[in-house]
Amino acid sequence: MERFQPLLQDTDEIITHSYVRDIKLASGKTLALITLDNGQDHTRPNTLGPHTLLEFAGKLDELKQRAKDKEIHGVAVTGKPYYLAAGVDLTKVQGLQDRHSGRLIGEMGHWALDKLSDLGVPSFVFINGLALGGGLEVALNADYRTVNRAAPAIALPEIFLGLIPGWGGAYLLPNLIGIRNALKVMLENPLKQNRMLKPDEAFDLGIADAIFDSSRFLEQSIDWADQVLGGKKIKRKNQPGAVEKATIWGPAVSIARSMVEEKLGKVPLAPYRVLDLLGAAKSGTKQAAFEREDQAIEDLSAGDQFRASIYAFNLVQKHAKKPQGAPDSKLAKPVTKVGVVGAGLMASQFALLFLRRLEVPVVITDISQERIDKGITYITEELDKLVAKGRLSSDDRNRYVGNLSGSLEYAAFADCDWVIEAVFEELKIKQEVFAAIEKVVREDCILATNTSSLSVDEIGKALSKPERLVGFHFFNPVAVMPLLEVVRADKSNDESVATAMKVARSLRKTAVITSDSAGFVVNRLLGFLLGEAMRAVDEGASFEKVADAIAPLGLPMNPFDLLELVGLKVGAHVLDSMHAFNQDRFYASENLHKLAEYGKLLERDGKGKIKGYDKKAIDIVGNSSNGGRSAEEIFEAVNVGLAKEIKLMLDEKVVHLPEDIDLCMIMGAGWPFHLGGITPYLDRSGASEKAFGSTFHTPMIIGVRD
Repeated sequence: MERFQPLLQDTDEIITHSYVRDIKLASGKTLALITLDNGQDHTRPNTLGPHTLLEFAGKLDELKQRAKDKEIHGVAVTGKPYYLAAGVDLTKVQGLQDRHSGRLIGEMGHWALDKLSDLGVPSFVFINGLALGGGLEVALNADYRTVNRAAPAIALPEIFLGLIPGWGGAYLLPNLIGIRNALKVMLENPLKQNRMLKPDEAFDLGIADAIFDSSRFLEQSIDWADQVLGGKKIKRKNQPGAVEKATIWGPAVSIARSMVEEKLGKVPLAPYRVLDLLGAAKSGTKQAAFEREDQAIEDLSAGDQFRASIYAFNLVQKHAKKPQGAPDSKLAKPVTKVGVVGAGLMASQFALLFLRRLEVPVVITDISQERIDKGITYITEELDKLVAKGRLSSDDRNRYVGNLSGSLEYAAFADCDWVIEAVFEELKIKQEVFAAIEKVVREDCILATNTSSLSVDEIGKALSKPERLVGFHFFNPVAVMPLLEVVRADKSNDESVATAMKVARSLRKTAVITSDSAGFVVNRLLGFLLGEAMRAVDEGASFEKVADAIAPLGLPMNPFDLLELVGLKVGAHVLDSMHAFNQDRFYASENLHKLAEYGKLLERDGKGKIKGYDKKAIDIVGNSSNGGRSAEEIFEAVNVGLAKEIKLMLDEKVVHLPEDIDLCMIMGAGWPFHLGGITPYLDRSGASEKAFGSTFHTPMIIGVRD
């Protein structure tokens, strides 16, 4: 106890109390039920700080004595409505002043939660609601678990934040559900934009031994616990045996390590530390495993990657909810019907998203019935896939299909409140489309363009009421990418922007308001990056050399993979557009146009996996591994150039704050959490100082430590 005193100096902790009551079971036995509750109703989830852990441990000690005295026959833990626990309070970990305090947090969590496995009677955790990180580890330390089918999320997201599951998860989970399943929960899901488990998934994996509906969850969990106390046998289908540990465990970890290296490179620390812990978890004692976790927490919590991850986490969880420059939400107009101009892939993705999220009628138009039918077929097939995966009910599928229609005439938009176009990226075409639409829609209908590079004001010049036009720039794939750039043109009025922000929220997207500037935020910075990559290639550097030089940025794709993904012709068009915006800062490549004509940059195997760069593509650009600038020079030019461009964007008021740019790059370009935002990264690397003689943030914010 005395060793934890440094952690107990914090008097600001919102304590999650452990309330104990005895439950008389049908069998006549007694179950002691601990309810975790921080007294904050539904406004704040339970968290597990030092004072919380101290109280919880004390209650378990008392119950252990009662079990010894034969007063109780089992102990169960549950949470207040909607929450078991959301883990440790990250703001407290972020504020740690030394490595030793980080280790103490790990040790205190192990000390408190491990008591669940040493009560002298069976222990249960009833996962009634949200269970994240340490909250799930409370459950893993118990003997048995049930889960509420209505729980919103279950996860071990720590590597997403630059940490590891540090209260037993890295040992207990793989030994409960097997190494492959543990890798999915602890590694794959956090790396897939922090994906969470649904209760049914947690049950299927074997994290929970039983699952019950919310209407009688606690009552049924208690009855089930009574059966277990009476001798009911629990069979765990995924619990690993000696064969799995001998033959599967090591190779599974090795394959996962290769996957992480291919996807993230070697810079992020937390994923590799988790892999080390999982690899070691197949043998040895629980105590030794907990000590390994303590050391990992000590190392990672004292590092810059954790602080950077917390900065990024706060952007996504807090800053994103207070969009800068947003008009009063009361000005937003209701949207009861949506029109989509176009029936191609992008337009069809829009329509599908509007159907599912807004749950209103959606009408699509195009130049031929064949194209409309193709779009409707795509949307219907995507809904059918969701039904087959159990992610959508048949009733909802039928309702969405019933709300979908197509027409060759813009007159179908007459009663729409919101119309968005997804036609070819050419100014004249978009102007003609909106001029035609304006003749048939109501005067209060909001118009939106999904342009990624054209001026919204220029598009609106054909309108008699350009104030109703806003930019509404999605990222591809539409259903997956969380960012929406809401472009406020010079003539856009508050009602239009407020409606766009309301629609974005309803679509469950993170919206950032930008001015009507070339490339807005993400494409402006990616356009610069792609241009510099092609500049280096044109100077003689090989594709591999340039990709390796830029790799420390940690983006999910190197520039050339990205160019092939978006299409070489589209990439060449983007670079030309940005070059036209400013010829001094943005590079346009003739070689990229030649590659676009050839149509190929990468060579793939029969399964579509990238093997390398196409030989003819290499001949087209005529580069070599020893040509051009050094990798260090290429990397510095990219970093300093990005810093200069961001400073100009802030001076031009493209967005209000550096945090807005950071949020856009994280949500729209996959900027890695472990580097924080792009602006603190450029501060830490020294690029900001070289670019404009200052930094975007104070040293305390950017995470520099001695």
